[in-house]
This record gives sequence, C-alpha cells and structure tokens, in this order.
Amino acid sequence: MVKSEKIEVLDTTLRDGAQANGISFSLQDKLGILRALDELGIDFIEAGNPGSNPKDMEFFNLAKEQKLEHSKLLAFGSTKKKKIKASEDNQIKSLLDAKTEGVVIFGKAWDLHVREVLQVSLEENLNMIQETVSFLKDNGRFVIFDAEHFFDGWVANADYSLSALKIALDAGADRIVLCDTNGGTFPDTIAKASAEALKALGVPDKMGIHTHNDIDMASANTLAAVNLGFRHIQGTLAGFGERCGNACLASLIPSLELKLKFTCLPKGKLERISSLTRKIAEISNIVLSDNMPYIGSSAFSHKAGMHADGVLKITESFEHVDPALVGNDRHILMSEVVGRSAITERINKIDPTITKEHPVTLTLIKKLKKLEAEGWAFEGADASFDLFIRRELGRYESLFKIEAYRVVSEHPTGETISCSHAWVKVLVDGQYEIAAAEGDGPVNAMDNALRRALQHFFPELEQMRLSDYKVRVIDGNAATAAKVRVLINSSDGERNWMTVGVSEDIIEASRAALTDSIEYKLIGDFQRKFKAYL
Repeated sequence: MVKSEKIEVLDTTLRDGAQANGISFSLQDKLGILRALDELGIDFIEAGNPGSNPKDMEFFNLAKEQKLEHSKLLAFGSTKKKKIKASEDNQIKSLLDAKTEGVVIFGKAWDLHVREVLQVSLEENLNMIQETVSFLKDNGRFVIFDAEHFFDGWVANADYSLSALKIALDAGADRIVLCDTNGGTFPDTIAKASAEALKALGVPDKMGIHTHNDIDMASANTLAAVNLGFRHIQGTLAGFGERCGNACLASLIPSLELKLKFTCLPKGKLERISSLTRKIAEISNIVLSDNMPYIGSSAFSHKAGMHADGVLKITESFEHVDPALVGNDRHILMSEVVGRSAITERINKIDPTITKEHPVTLTLIKKLKKLEAEGWAFEGADASFDLFIRRELGRYESLFKIEAYRVVSEHPTGETISCSHAWVKVLVDGQYEIAAAEGDGPVNAMDNALRRALQHFFPELEQMRLSDYKVRVIDGNAATAAKVRVLINSSDGERNWMTVGVSEDIIEASRAALTDSIEYKLIGDFQRKFKAYL
C-alpha cells in the first residue's frame, strides 16, 4: 500500500512534558530536545509559555538562532484575560515577542470552567476566544486553538462546547484541537463528540486531537478521532506529561504509518524513532519502560524456546512488525528454557560459522543452564551474555583489567553526612593507572574511581552513565549471607544496555556488572568505528 494521507504531528514535550513529575529542563536540555524533535521530522514543536516565566522567554530568544530543517516552533498561551483588550494583555504580547511562526492558544470549552474557574459569563468567554484568535491572526501568526476540556464540556453542555469551536474557527484559527484535558474519557465518547464536532464545523483537514493518559486510553482516543477524519494529532514523543502523561507519539506514529498507512514523518525518519526517543528520555533524565510498544527493549524480545524458534524461522509468526522499521532490535532472551536455534542465532552475531550442531553451542547451553542454577539471569542482560559468548569462543580479550580495588564506607555519628571512598588500580595495554574517588555509596564510589582511571585511556567513557541499578536477593533463606544479583542499566545517549553480576558480596557483584558495562560500551564503539568485530 502507498501511504497517501498526511497526519500532522505536534509534540508538546517542552510544554506539557515539562509538567510531568520530576521533570525540570535546563535551557540546554530544551535546545537538545528541540534539535532531536526536528531531526525526527516532527511538524510542530510546542515549546512553552513565554509569558509564564523568564526561562521560557530566554529559550525562545535562543531558539531563534536554531536553524530547524523541518519543524515549526510554536509558543503556547491562553486566551486574553477578562475585561482587557487582547492588544493590552501582557501574556498575549509575550506570544508575539517570542517571534514564532505560530502560536497555540487554549480556551475554555466546558461551561463549568467558564463559570467556576474563569468566573465569567458564557458569552464573555466566547468573546475572549474570538478576540484573541483574531488579534493573533491580524499579527500574522499561524494559530492553533486548543479547546480545553472539550469532551467533558460536550458531555455537560454540547451546544456550548461546540460554540467555542465555531467562534475560534470563524475568527480565523488554522487548526481546531479537541482536548481531553482530564484524560478520563473513553473512546466511544471521543468518537461521538468528535463526529458531532466534525459535522458542525465541516473542516476535517483543520481538526486535531489532544489526549491525556489518565485511564490508559490516550492512544486509543487519538486513533478514534483519526479514524473519523482528523488529520492533526498532539502528544509527547516518550509519553510523559502532566499526571499520567500524554498520548505517546513513539507508539502512535509507528501505528499510523505501519498499520494504517498514513504519512507522519519524512521518508526514512521512522527508523530513527527508537534512538531519538531514547535520546530525549536521556536528556529528560527518565528511564523508558522496557515494555514500551515498538521502541522498548522488550518490544521484540522472545524467551520461550518455541517462540524463539518460530520467530527465527519466520519473523511474522511472533512479531507484528519488523523491529528494524522503527530502529529497534530483536532480542532472544537467554535463559534455561532457551533452545539451540535461539542461542545459535546469538552466537552467529559474533561468529557466523557456528551451527546448532557445533560442540561450542552445546557447551554454551550447558554452561548457561549451570549459571542460571547458580543465580545468574541473562534475561535482558544482553550485554553480559554477549561478553559471555565472546569469552567462550575465545574471540575477546578484555581491554582493561582491574588489578586491585578497595571500597570503604564511613558512617560517622552526629550530623556529619556518611561517605564512601574507592581506590582502584587498572592495567591497560601494559600501563597501570591508579585512581581514587568519593561517592554517595560504595557502588557509586567504585564507579567514579574506575571511570577516572579508565578515561585516561578511553575518553569516550565520558558520555556513559548508569541509568538504573537493581539488586535482587537470590536465596532469602541464607539471610545476609545470601547471594545477590545486581543488574545495571547503562546508556551513552544513543544506546542502552544491561549487564549482570552475581556474588555473595554485593560490592563484587556490582563490580562484575559494572566491568561488563564498560567493556560492552568499548566493544560497541570499536565495532561502529571500524565496522568490525573484535
């Protein structure tokens, strides 16, 4: 099928996403996200409210210097205040001062909000919408009108919520967007209200949808409107936003392109959606869920022997799309239930000559089962498993060796803050390097010391960071003498990987996982640079 119809995409990571719990963007963060969204080919980037705080206005001043190849930058704000002209409203003036090509204006479409929140008459609210949109159009701006709380308003007073849309359209708004602001509406109501709005306005090419995920319906609600003919969608790329988040564009865009055959991004950009979503998550200092559709590390993961065998024979048997189309990879999870076909496929990434009948395949399966019985778990810890295969094949020699290390934690009494110290001695290509560092805990201290020692030889480690750290007790019956399994997630802004370590000593288990993480990073950089395997 040939993709024909275009769906406009507006990303609001820099505005609605900034309202998520735990998110605080610096100016450089915002510029980095702006560049990543433009690189992906997003049509509109809603970048904040210049009238709300000095940081947003400073961002818009800096953004003027950015040469965007595809995206149009939009400022965001509300309709004018009551009992004042739009031309005299400082917030409206700030939208013009931002000097963006377009603006997004939200206005009330629920009579409850008009009476109880704005505390104006229903007629006055419509006048505020009309005057604001007209003023911005007269000043040459592309105007998107967000009908805030439209669906709740439609349920309560359909005639009034529709009148808010009509007044904005008549005033010259270029797009009319229906918002499920509270995120509590079901798809059947979205469809009914959207159909009525579409019939009332008669401009499907100007209609848009903005949904929140408070009942896990944001994507379904967006698709309900698209199926009616709406051709403008809004959300955040990674799905985070106020409360439970916004519609997740990293899920919606592939579904619209691959399943419904619309065009959302420029040609060739869809395969960048995984890496650029991870990049934005990295900038935002959030960890993406492994089971995130399309782009999550588990999205194309297969564990059961029958499933793994089936997908290796014919991919569509257990995969709804080719992971490469969205820039993701297939993962055959290594565990005690793995079959020979699955483990051979993993071995072949390193040595294509190894077959299912090769003795090394049987040896690896036997060793894998033994390690699993001892508490090791390679499910998801692909980086450690790849290193395990390389070592067994004799295809890899460590780029560095930890000759010795020491970790000390101090816990003084009184108000003094406790601190951990680490000392490490490494050997790299015949040269020794010794480094020491402090940390918030023993693992953090060891991580800091090891990086400090190795960055002299491998400066690329500056881009690497640990994004998650988990400890699991393997045998609780042994109490404090039990083995522990440490899982470390790492990232360099482009790739994410997981490593594992097991020991009765939590520091040693952490050391093993940390060492694997650094070695995997260095191997990957070498392969990408020289297009070869070590």
